[in-house]
Amino acid sequence: MNIFPAIDLYEGKAVRLYKGDYNKITVYSENPEMIAQDFAASGARHLHLVDLEGAKSGDTPNIEVIKKIIAASGLFTEVGGGIRSMETVDKYLSSGVSRVILGTAALKDREFLLTALEKYGERIAVGADIKDGKIAIKGWTETSDTDIYDFCRDMQEIGVKTIICTDISKDGAMMGTNHELYRELSRRFDIDLIASGGVSSMEDVRRLCELGIYGCIIGKAYYTGAISIKEAVEAAKEVSDGN
Repeated sequence: MNIFPAIDLYEGKAVRLYKGDYNKITVYSENPEMIAQDFAASGARHLHLVDLEGAKSGDTPNIEVIKKIIAASGLFTEVGGGIRSMETVDKYLSSGVSRVILGTAALKDREFLLTALEKYGERIAVGADIKDGKIAIKGWTETSDTDIYDFCRDMQEIGVKTIICTDISKDGAMMGTNHELYRELSRRFDIDLIASGGVSSMEDVRRLCELGIYGCIIGKAYYTGAISIKEAVEAAKEVSDGN
């Protein structure tokens, strides 16, 4: 399993939201490039970035910071947050970003999603953010009528390779992740599943590793010191090696 330490960006700073609430924001660092360098030094090979401003506006307000983060860390970097046009996809993928994550657009704009998949293939991932079993959109500010399992089935059928699945009720709450959800998703679908939301202990990391899923995102638990990225990377390697 791949470990994806996360940096959420707001006004160029590394921050975290509590359960997706923009009114409950904590600033952890004004130098996200240094955080990314620390991830790389800890053995991480992947990085998960979210432009929280972009998630609401549909623009790329933090792209210059993202470029600096990639240059400083050299990590495989996936970026999400308000990517709703081919212009934005092109802009990110020509700026050193390894993979972009389509959220709202994957549900609302099928033509755009198919065009992006045709042009970039596996460099296009889809974010499935879940609230009460349904897909949430527009920076988690609205909930659709689409069931998570129906959504994943649809994405698999059209050729989406990677899905980042976030249980909003768990995100930033430090109360453990939704293991049952990820177990069921991995059982039903042949996709690269990345678990996100509530990964708050090494036990969470090990249990997700044992499910054999592609990756997990570690956010707040890193910033509070609950999880060491180095230990998480080592644990993931041990499980995958069968030790």
